[in-house]
Amino acid sequence: MSKTDGKAVLKEPVNLIIYSPLSRYGGSISAEHGIGVHKKKYLTYSRSSEEITLMKLLKCTLDPTNLLNPGKIF
Repeated sequence: MSKTDGKAVLKEPVNLIIYSPLSRYGGSISAEHGIGVHKKKYLTYSRSSEEITLMKLLKCTLDPTNLLNPGKIF
């Protein structure tokens, strides 16, 4: 196994350790340019389904043709 393979194997468990306690402490998933592909699946740890729906609605409203940051939530 190469160094790169080892990093990929550890990435998911490390992300779970980091993101799992967020709601307990009132934390949030954030990124400088919005929630993108890497943090998208962890967003439910800190945001309700209603909040995520609102983020998607805002993205769709402001960028109906999905030209700005395609595939990103917000």
